[in-house]
Amino acid sequence: MYTLGTLVLALQVQEGAAPLTGTDNIVGILSNTGPVNRIVLGILILLSVVSWAIILQKTWAYRIVVRQSATFLDVFRRSAKFSEVQAVCPSLPASPLVGVFQAGYAELNAQFRGAAPQPGNPSAPAVRPTLKSLPAVDRALLRASTAEVSKLEKHVTFLATIASVAPFIGLFGTVWGIMLAFMRIGATGATNLATVGPGIADALIATAAGLFAAIPAVLFYNHFTSKMKGIAGQIDDFSLEFLNIAERNFT
Repeated sequence: MYTLGTLVLALQVQEGAAPLTGTDNIVGILSNTGPVNRIVLGILILLSVVSWAIILQKTWAYRIVVRQSATFLDVFRRSAKFSEVQAVCPSLPASPLVGVFQAGYAELNAQFRGAAPQPGNPSAPAVRPTLKSLPAVDRALLRASTAEVSKLEKHVTFLATIASVAPFIGLFGTVWGIMLAFMRIGATGATNLATVGPGIADALIATAAGLFAAIPAVLFYNHFTSKMKGIAGQIDDFSLEFLNIAERNFT
């Protein structure tokens, strides 16, 4: 164990780490931190930047989804024909309800085309469009719902990864720093607070950085998960409403 400690200290010296002195501010401690802790802090800063980028992007995206979904539902419930609803779909691309509606509408049209009278008999009376299979429409809506929910979940699970991993990365930096601090005590024989304090402070910065990256990630992951559940419930309700209309008018 003594040989291992000697090698670690030698490695730190070779990598250019300055010995910690009695600094009394964060900048001074960071300027004297070792290479391993600098790598740990760099990783945690990168994770924090990625986390906040996802948080800001998803916050903006969900606001657009909620606004456009409300507009789409208003149009859908006021329209007398599905073709009228289809006409406004290109203007509301962010709403997951649009994707679900278009999947159901495409399935309806496919079944209507299959049931249309053969050409060459113009005197034949117009036939009321009738669904061949309502479960097929249900399956089309279900596939579209799954695809839309997957779009909403994109990148959100990475927040959970950051929330889980960042504290352990910070803990690794802390354990490494405390190990070096104790080895300095063993090498110098000094146990006063002025000698030990900077090393311990340097080690604890990694834990603080890990928590700084993890806490917003876990908070917003839970927030986005709750938001996605609400939107998924809205998609399910819309699918049932679409099926009810199709069954009432085309069966």
